[in-house]
Amino acid sequence: MELNLEETYYQAILAKDSAYEGTFITAVKTTGIFCRPTCRARKPKRENVTFFKNTKDAILSGYRPCKVCNPLERLDETPEFIKTLLNELAADPSIKFKDWDLRQRGIQPSQIRRWFLKNHGMTFQAYQRAFRINSAFKKIQQGEPVTSVAFDSGFESLSGFGDSFKAIFGSSPRNSKHSAIIDLTRLETPLGTMFACATAEGICLLEFSDRKMLETELKAIAKYLNATILQGENRHFDSLRTQLTEYFEGKRTDFSLQIHPLGTDFQQAVWTALQEIPYGTTSTYRRQAARLNRTEAVRAVGNANGMNRISILIPCHRVVGTDGSLTGYGGGLWRKKWLLEHEQKHLTTK
Repeated sequence: MELNLEETYYQAILAKDSAYEGTFITAVKTTGIFCRPTCRARKPKRENVTFFKNTKDAILSGYRPCKVCNPLERLDETPEFIKTLLNELAADPSIKFKDWDLRQRGIQPSQIRRWFLKNHGMTFQAYQRAFRINSAFKKIQQGEPVTSVAFDSGFESLSGFGDSFKAIFGSSPRNSKHSAIIDLTRLETPLGTMFACATAEGICLLEFSDRKMLETELKAIAKYLNATILQGENRHFDSLRTQLTEYFEGKRTDFSLQIHPLGTDFQQAVWTALQEIPYGTTSTYRRQAARLNRTEAVRAVGNANGMNRISILIPCHRVVGTDGSLTGYGGGLWRKKWLLEHEQKHLTTK
């Protein structure tokens, strides 16, 4: 490993820079432990640090994992006990897990509250309520009576259901015919947590949770469709989870998912052209512009590329600079590098 790169890595651990998560592992010679770049433990002196590409190399060199940052775990991975609760909620949205129910399972309500606030921006109780309202909304749209939907969804009174519904949609359940929902879910990948949104037509957003423009993108798709984004299940999510897992395992080179990209005609054309770049290869903005017979619009093509909200499925990571250098990527250049190397590696094994 080049010395200047090691210095970059050392500065990254001093700054606890999350942009380097997944890029390298820090090993401390004096303690014999290895950490992720954002570890909160006291930072060692430069001469006592060495770096590895992954946890496997660190373990084979005799180092053991840090108990503070748990480098063997995926970053922000959902704990198993929360996965169990979410699976039960997905199977029956009318379920209401109260603090007493959580304690019966050996779960501290404060613990689950902190996790949901950090990863979803709301409490577990608010998450459950949003999930119930999502399910209820879809039943009403299908013509089911409001009264039966309210009680079947776990609400104890029509007024309570109406108030919760109006707080989210701005209208009563009976006046919601012209309202619309965009379903939202959280996914975990080897490169970190992602959020996905879907409509009945397909996946309309897939982004890493630490993308700086994520909140802006969510507002944009909600405005574009005049819809409310709400936690809930969608028939496209199961296929997305399966195919993303296969992609990251190197078993899938193309996706057969329905997608619903939202943008201008020009942006749509740029995104379609991105999907024509073969797995394991790269293109340039200039080549993409030529593919569209718009050789004068290289900058516009680059801007449209950056406006892609469906990462990986629409592979904007396959576009590089004319000189082959990595250029901007909303998920972070380290992820772009990982994705390109991943595809090139598995392309050679096909």
